[in-house]
Amino acid sequence: MTADQPYLARITLFPLKSLDGIEVPQAIVLPSGALQRDREFALLDERGQFINGKRNAKVHLLRSEFDLEQHRLTIRRPDNEQPAQFHLNHDRLLLEQWLAGYFAMPVRLVQDLQRGFPDDTHAPGPTLVSTATLATIAAWFPGLSPDHIRRRVRANLEIDGVPPFWEDQLFGADQPVLFQIGEVVFEGVNPCQRCVVLTRDAVTGEAWPNFQRQFVERRRATLPDWADQSRFNHFFRLAVNTRVPTTEGGKGLRQGDGVRLF
Repeated sequence: MTADQPYLARITLFPLKSLDGIEVPQAIVLPSGALQRDREFALLDERGQFINGKRNAKVHLLRSEFDLEQHRLTIRRPDNEQPAQFHLNHDRLLLEQWLAGYFAMPVRLVQDLQRGFPDDTHAPGPTLVSTATLATIAAWFPGLSPDHIRRRVRANLEIDGVPPFWEDQLFGADQPVLFQIGEVVFEGVNPCQRCVVLTRDAVTGEAWPNFQRQFVERRRATLPDWADQSRFNHFFRLAVNTRVPTTEGGKGLRQGDGVRLF
């Protein structure tokens, strides 16, 4: 399989886990392998569990914007057009109270500057998908655009200049697959297991009827020859989870960086 000229088309950070992402032109890789400012914050309930779209559909209805330089969050609930603004360092108690009012339960804001709060703790690097994959999946569901799917998938890195599901070659049966974006070396670990969030509209929370069944049928039928089928115990998997060697900490990623496989 050959690709044209693979390159990094998008970098998206999610400063507060489960809320809206922000597209950035560049990002720094931390020694842990996470991207700086990605999923740096998370919301916990009184039992210490994440408040996310998987457990609480009300998350989808919140709209948020981040000013990364000023460490500010602007957030709006669906029943109030007036947004609220908080400094993520100085206004944490006020933000917790605001969110507790919205979710009708205690909320705690937590922060991890070194690793963030990845979904896959065994592969805490950025998640990766291709632009063509998003477009292909959107075509499976009339009325959905690639951006609709993009917002549901919530990947950090998007690769263009490649065919659909190109990223399925970035993991193997027994060991990670090495690849490089710009100056940063990655280990592709496994296809990302999806949850109910993929079946819902990222803005309204509305579920697409039979989305998972249709997705699984199409995913099975279109699995590329270069994908290791042994890694698919089911076909509700999409995008790639990665690790980053500690030697790569401090290096940067930039939109337009070339991509190569070893």
